[in-house]
Amino acid sequence: MTEQIRPEVVVLLGNRIRAVRQGKDLSVVKLAELSGVSRRMLTQIELGQANPSIATVDRIASALGTTFPALAGVLGEGPPEGVEVWSTPNGSWASLLQAVQTSQVFVEMWKWHLVGGDRYHVSPASGAPETMAHVLQGQLLVRSGSSDLRVDAGGSARIGNTADHTFEAGTDVAVFLGVVTMPRL
Repeated sequence: MTEQIRPEVVVLLGNRIRAVRQGKDLSVVKLAELSGVSRRMLTQIELGQANPSIATVDRIASALGTTFPALAGVLGEGPPEGVEVWSTPNGSWASLLQAVQTSQVFVEMWKWHLVGGDRYHVSPASGAPETMAHVLQGQLLVRSGSSDLRVDAGGSARIGNTADHTFEAGTDVAVFLGVVTMPRL
């Protein structure tokens, strides 16, 4: 499965990106320049007509001086169940449960439910340390190049951030918590 943000989250993010951009008195052209995202793509995101990757939203958020968790509404008094950001027709999903930020980093806590056959692709983020994962149910399979990392229920692992990798269920279903730390740029 390709990375797809849930449609209602795309609309939420687009509205919040537009509000922050306008609040900072930035034009779409200037935000495109600052973020490296095309003007056309930014306009489509703001209108809820494009489904960007989380990495693209991270670049836009950084250019706006904010973060993906802030745009998704999980900082501070966010919903206790988090925001379901990603899902597939097969029943896989990922929810951003909580996030905290300092002047140097922001930390995200995710809950994942992966069904066999679905996968989620992750690209390395510049300057980010390893991701931590704790498997609650089933087996998590992390594929990176020619190596596979398998983590069984009750186990934890640190996942490197130097190469592309995919999360997959090593069993019919894998449920795990992931903690991601990102540097503030």
